[in-house]
Amino acid sequence: MNLRTRLAIAGGSVVAGALVLVSAVLYPAVEANLRGQIDSSLVVAVGQAPAVAMAIKAKYSMSITQPDFPAVPLGIGNTQLQIVPGPVLIGPSTQFIDLTARDVAVANGTATAYFHDAVYNGVGYRVYTARFGADGALVRTAIPESDPVPTLRQLAWLLAGSTVAAGLLAALASRLTARRVLRPVGRLTETVELIRTTGDLTIPIPADSRDEIGRLGSAFAAMTAALDESVGAQRRLVADASHELRTPLTSLTVNLELLAENLADAQAPLLAAEALGQAGELKTLVNDLVDLARYGQPAFHTEDVRLDLVAERVAARAARRAPKIGFELTCAPTLVHGDPDALERAVANLVDNAVKWSPSGGQVRISVKEGTLDVADAGPGIPDSDLEFVFDRFYRSPEARAHPGSGLGLAIVRQVAEAHGGTAEAVPCQSGAILRLVLPVCIEHAEP
Repeated sequence: MNLRTRLAIAGGSVVAGALVLVSAVLYPAVEANLRGQIDSSLVVAVGQAPAVAMAIKAKYSMSITQPDFPAVPLGIGNTQLQIVPGPVLIGPSTQFIDLTARDVAVANGTATAYFHDAVYNGVGYRVYTARFGADGALVRTAIPESDPVPTLRQLAWLLAGSTVAAGLLAALASRLTARRVLRPVGRLTETVELIRTTGDLTIPIPADSRDEIGRLGSAFAAMTAALDESVGAQRRLVADASHELRTPLTSLTVNLELLAENLADAQAPLLAAEALGQAGELKTLVNDLVDLARYGQPAFHTEDVRLDLVAERVAARAARRAPKIGFELTCAPTLVHGDPDALERAVANLVDNAVKWSPSGGQVRISVKEGTLDVADAGPGIPDSDLEFVFDRFYRSPEARAHPGSGLGLAIVRQVAEAHGGTAEAVPCQSGAILRLVLPVCIEHAEP
């Protein structure tokens, strides 16, 4: 069952249900109103009893006090009117409904007039009993209870027919309206299916309206754009990695082939050393690729991290590896929130890059303040034209080709920064290079 049909059923059901509730209230109200009108008619008919008594007296020349006064009910329209002369006695009546003790009490003036339902000769009546005059007489008016039945039956058929007809019309209107309302959903579905079939993520997704459907289309468009960018980045990464892996693999293969041809060659130790070096470069490149993929995912573990302490630990390790390079630290307490391993790797990559470019006897300056970490080296610097490409994957300037490295270290720095809501950039300067990592500060931390 498609969505249009479900909406049509829902619309029809709502309207039909509402009319059923209205009918459940309206039918008893009309029935009560008709019964009230009958009761009012009976009271009015009682008011005509004196005129009826006068007519009987004039016709038969007898008073109501006479024992042989006729007590046969008289038909006034659909109303039966009976005058029972006093004294009223309890017992069966061959002329109309039996007399009860309550009737006697009403005739004697010890009880008030009342309504009740009774059956006479198989016909149900609505009866009103009241006292007539001061001689203990009684007047009763009655209307068959079957009189309002045709009206109520017609009302019931009308309500039932209206409910069914209105439900069907509402269902039809809901389906027609749903077809128009869901037309943008249909176009969106067709576009998404086309994207799935062709694999072309650049197909435009319709998102013209400003309602929920438009928002859904915009969300799909943003999702496909992000997916297209991700797929493009993945393809570029594979292409770049293939290019970077091809050179060391080729060199390693050639050296191993030379070794295999003549193991007694005097150049064998040199070839073996070069092969080991190239294998190390391949290992570094593979590790960097793994880290680049890992730091692109949401952090597995995050906590509050003292960025200044991370910089001090990284600088201490670098000083042990590069004893000919000096380190100058200016670190203020700075607390950030993130993955401690990823942040330490990013800082280490910045410091290693500075060490690589600093000459022997040079100095690396590290400063941390308010979420900003700057690493400055004493190297040849970065041309202004290359500043925006420094953190790109596999980017290496012509001067850097002579230095070891995979070209992924600074790309990892930028990826870690973006994953933590920060940035990484190269700052223009007069001499050397300054690479900056900026992270959001969660708490201003001060010295105790």
